[in-house]
Amino acid sequence: EEEFKWLLQEEVHAVLRQLQDILKEASHRFALPTSGSGGGVKQENFVLSTSGTDQVKGVMTLQGDALCQADVNLKMPRNNQLLHFAFREDKQWKLQQIQDARNHVNQAIYLLMNRDVNYQFKTGLEVLKLMDAVMLQLSRARNRLTTPATLTLPEIASSGLTKMFTPVLPPDILVNFYINLNKLCLTVYQLHVMQPSTTKNFKPAGGSVLHNPGAMFEFGSQRYEVSHVHKVECVVPWLNDALVFFTVSLQLCQQLKDKISVFSSYWNYRPY
Repeated sequence: EEEFKWLLQEEVHAVLRQLQDILKEASHRFALPTSGSGGGVKQENFVLSTSGTDQVKGVMTLQGDALCQADVNLKMPRNNQLLHFAFREDKQWKLQQIQDARNHVNQAIYLLMNRDVNYQFKTGLEVLKLMDAVMLQLSRARNRLTTPATLTLPEIASSGLTKMFTPVLPPDILVNFYINLNKLCLTVYQLHVMQPSTTKNFKPAGGSVLHNPGAMFEFGSQRYEVSHVHKVECVVPWLNDALVFFTVSLQLCQQLKDKISVFSSYWNYRPY
């Protein structure tokens, strides 16, 4: 009983402090400029390419959760023509995955700070509930980075991203940016218009993170088929750090839950 009391009063708070420290580090990785501080978040440049091919190359500037500059070079396979597109000066593209992950981390920190060092836990169940709530936020944060949104091709075609470039993207090119684990990814789809006289059966593709050549869709009054897909990517080191912090935090939560559960089962099944 004394040991369990010590666990609730001392060890639980030690783990909560440790979790707060780790998650604050994670939160700093997602840092955003604070209004009026003048500091702002530094801009980082990344070159996205694939080894062994120079069909597509992208140079991206990431600032917190926003792509503030993007330069894309695309070599057309048919005629080796080189196309170049860049974000318009007045545009930047928010990466919702990073924004959501940061919000979940901050929610986890808020839950932990609500149980400060003076708070007295009365039961093991109370600790288990808190750990479950924190783990839920951390799992959601991690899932936002590890699970990109599935989009249909018409959704990609109608997204605001297509209107961000100068010169304007031609109708037979689609682009999509997303985060996958610790990587910033760019996908470029080259399309060809399906003629009304074609004998091919038209089967519109559903939602996917990455569509394959042969995928068909209808947009406006035209039917298109994907002819080429180019995916380029690069590692974002601070996303890597954040994912490590999530893993360590989830392990700490689970270890504390396991300790509490051992004591709880002892109380439930001890002989009288």
